[in-house]
Amino acid sequence: MSSISTQSTAVTVARSTVTAGILFMLASITLYSCLDALAKWTVTMYAAAQFLLIRSTTSIAVLLPFLARNNFAALRNVPRPGLQAVRVALSVTEVLLFLTAIYYLPLADAITCYLSAPILVVALSAVFLGEQVGWRRWLAVLVGFIGVVIAMRPSTSSLSVGVLIAIAGAFCSAVLMIVTRELRGTSQTFLAFSQMSGTLLFGAVVAPFQWVTPEWTHVGIFLVAGLVSVGGLLCANRSLSLAPASVLAPYKFTAILFAALFGYMVFGDIPPLTTIIGAAIIVASGLFIFMRERKLARPEPVVTPQPG
Repeated sequence: MSSISTQSTAVTVARSTVTAGILFMLASITLYSCLDALAKWTVTMYAAAQFLLIRSTTSIAVLLPFLARNNFAALRNVPRPGLQAVRVALSVTEVLLFLTAIYYLPLADAITCYLSAPILVVALSAVFLGEQVGWRRWLAVLVGFIGVVIAMRPSTSSLSVGVLIAIAGAFCSAVLMIVTRELRGTSQTFLAFSQMSGTLLFGAVVAPFQWVTPEWTHVGIFLVAGLVSVGGLLCANRSLSLAPASVLAPYKFTAILFAALFGYMVFGDIPPLTTIIGAAIIVASGLFIFMRERKLARPEPVVTPQPG
């Protein structure tokens, strides 16, 4: 009886942990969708490096008090520094590819290309993380991607430069998720701080050659982007410390729902019937994985993040 009770408790804890991870991922997607809209507006007037410089400065200013609270313990004895450096490089490359893609493409088309990343995450998590990916989850991911294609009807006339850049960014995004999952024992604050430091360094080197003095109202938008960015990062990193990457990946499809929502609220675009149908398919796919995971949740080895 005792072993049965212990096993039941472990499964309950595993379910709660996975559920929390999914909720953090959804919060991250919501924040990043707001950031995407801000970025799309910004890159029409300012260089990507300038946007990254101001945004990253704000984000680091927000993170520093959290690091100082524990006497900067999160910056000392960082595990697997080589892999941490790879993760920062992937993060900087991914955000640059995205900003470049939305310069060449409509936001909806760029996001559609990026949403090929969840399928890559499922495949890579099975190969590199040893996560068990059954045929039902594979099927749900593929159905979710079909929903994205139906919803956004991306142009297929040719493989333009913008499309190729977006696909490359999607690959970087997928690998970044895998590496972040592998480093889940690292302080969440350090993970966010290191990413922002990478984009800050890039912006500091490149932005002076492309600088355009922003209006004060635009500076406020840059600052808001920094706050939203750090919130999205913390939520995304936390989600990957709580739940398997292959479970979280399909929820990235919900970004398309926010794209349609912001398009209506900000630009007055009324979603066509195809978007509504595709959105319903996406939601159904995510709910299926959510319910399936709660039913089959198994306890994972606990990895305690560093303080900070």
